[in-house]
Amino acid sequence: MSNWKSVLKGDPTEWLLEKDNPSVRYFTLTDILDRPEKDPEVTKAKQDIMRTGIVPHILAKQENGGYWEAPETFYTAKYKGTVWQLVVLAELGADGKDERIKKACEFILENSQDRESGGFSEFRDEKGGGSHDRVLPCLTGNMVWSLVRFGYLDDPRVQRGVNWIVKYQRFDDGVKDLLDDWPYDRRGHPHCWGWPGPSVHTCHMGVVKALKALAEIPGDKRSKDVKDTITEGAEYMLKHHVHKRSHELTHVSVPEWLKFGFPPMWNTDILEILRILTKLGYRDKRMREAQDLMISKQDGQGRWRLESLPPPQKSFNRFFHVSIEKKSRPSKWITLNAVRVLKEFYS
Repeated sequence: MSNWKSVLKGDPTEWLLEKDNPSVRYFTLTDILDRPEKDPEVTKAKQDIMRTGIVPHILAKQENGGYWEAPETFYTAKYKGTVWQLVVLAELGADGKDERIKKACEFILENSQDRESGGFSEFRDEKGGGSHDRVLPCLTGNMVWSLVRFGYLDDPRVQRGVNWIVKYQRFDDGVKDLLDDWPYDRRGHPHCWGWPGPSVHTCHMGVVKALKALAEIPGDKRSKDVKDTITEGAEYMLKHHVHKRSHELTHVSVPEWLKFGFPPMWNTDILEILRILTKLGYRDKRMREAQDLMISKQDGQGRWRLESLPPPQKSFNRFFHVSIEKKSRPSKWITLNAVRVLKEFYS
């Protein structure tokens, strides 16, 4: 197999190491250059994440109760609510030991997690916890992923979230049998499970975020059920060649997935999917077309542009607490993630 740098038109490493973005610098040192955590430059970059730039700006907007915006709009305030801040902070490598991060994690566990099932809901229940009938697969995946990133893997509540994914996440690909029990019935979000329609096809976003969460669990801590779920979910994505219609492979499932964005929220794109699959160790030929498309998007300096923002929003300034990068400009985050994929795929 070729060296991963051989498919680059230029080496963006020095650009990624610039000190203006401590998060990208930290992940470039650790993920691309394989520097150990005890390396002085790594230690400094990790400390700088909490001291300068976007992370402290977001944390400065946090309310005393550990939430952002109104407490009850933790999900619906897109993209300034608590759910979305946890996703962004986790992506940026914020320190889970920071008391402000802990308060945010506890707030979500207290207000969004369904106490009956362990999944995460878009609304609070009047009796406490998240609403049982409004649990979302993509939200559950995102929150489990974020909480694991922040060091909560061994917390029994997060284990319940992992178990929710293992027990309830489906990978239906146009099957005819319709399930009518919870959470697949029409009470909550039936489109998550393929309603309405002549056949059931699970929403890709739920699958992607579930895989993302399980991929964050270290290999030696994955139970047999987790490993089996990963295998089933990965095969579902590979059956679709990452971004195609599985029953019509000449067609792209959703054209927007071809545009790379950051940060990934409830939606996805082929770059996020490729990163998850390669992190899980997949080097399948069914990934090749998506991989080639990703490689083709680089510029002459081996950089990738930010092509989209989370839908349906069009502006960081209006819908986010802070502007992370400028659309249509070279993106350190997109470039970092593309290089991560290449390094994993060609290693």
